Amino acid sequence: MIDVRRATPADGPAYIALVRALAAFEKLPPPDDAAAARLVADAFGDHPRYELWIAELDGAVAAYAVTFATYSTFRGKPSLFLEDLFVHPDHRRRGVARAVLARLRGEAEARGCGRFEWFVLDWNEDAQTLYASVGAAPLKEWQLWRVDLP
Repeated sequence: MIDVRRATPADGPAYIALVRALAAFEKLPPPDDAAAARLVADAFGDHPRYELWIAELDGAVAAYAVTFATYSTFRGKPSLFLEDLFVHPDHRRRGVARAVLARLRGEAEARGCGRFEWFVLDWNEDAQTLYASVGAAPLKEWQLWRVDLP
């Protein structure tokens, strides 16, 4: 059984382990201990900077998702932005990602959002196939631009 729910502070260690597994999957350096502490503090502090969701499969934490609100001036409605969705490789192809996406889509609808959106890496064909299967489509006319700050 898959249960997708808002995370609690007790989920912090499992969440950090999954973030580090995501870094390994993407061949990126993982968060150090200071960054891991900030991730937990920003999720569960007095003024959370993002929402953390956990997916459990048969009682084990199998995935996490990070979301936050944005706003569409053209729609005049909030949007729900999915920053990360990661399913541990041991739990893939069992419907976990699909369950997370369905839960978050429902959350966006319940909040009156006009959009539920996210980015996907161009090389991650498995994710692109999954996203297309739930009705998502790439926006080829938009590019992500970024200024990295220290």
